[in-house]
Amino acid sequence: MAFQDVAAAIHRAQSVLGRRPQAGLHEDPPALAQWSRDTRVVTSHANGTQFQTDMPTELGGTGELITPGWLMRAGLASCTATSIAMAAATQSIELRRLEVLAASRSDARGLLGMSESDGTRVKPGPRRIQLTVRISAAGVPASRLRALIEESDRRSPVACALREALPIDLCIEVVED
Repeated sequence: MAFQDVAAAIHRAQSVLGRRPQAGLHEDPPALAQWSRDTRVVTSHANGTQFQTDMPTELGGTGELITPGWLMRAGLASCTATSIAMAAATQSIELRRLEVLAASRSDARGLLGMSESDGTRVKPGPRRIQLTVRISAAGVPASRLRALIEESDRRSPVACALREALPIDLCIEVVED
């Protein structure tokens, strides 16, 4: 799909949502994760797409598959790149190159429920995340591309969820086999 087609689709959606803002609120397709064996998990989308995750060998996995943490970084990078591409299309900027690298630094002790020497619990998630964006577009000043990236980053749903520490409602269902 050419960037003009993307821009037209976005403008149509903006027009509809401008007239009927309530149409923008919707349930997102759920992700169903099912334990397979050991530390392997199969996750499914409602459209039938599936993928497997596993842990590194140091944590009891095979190390052959992607980890759930990598999927979080992949989702962040992909969502940010998509937001930038959509914004570029609406501004008639024809991108030549767009890459988003999401990197993080974590402490495995948190996943294992360990504590610091003073007794404080080690945080299980990443301590920091860094996004690096590489972009080029013929004839577009660097300042305009930087502004495009910064605005797109503020619109990225995954980045927003991570930055705003979205609350998670934990519902537990114990089933009998």
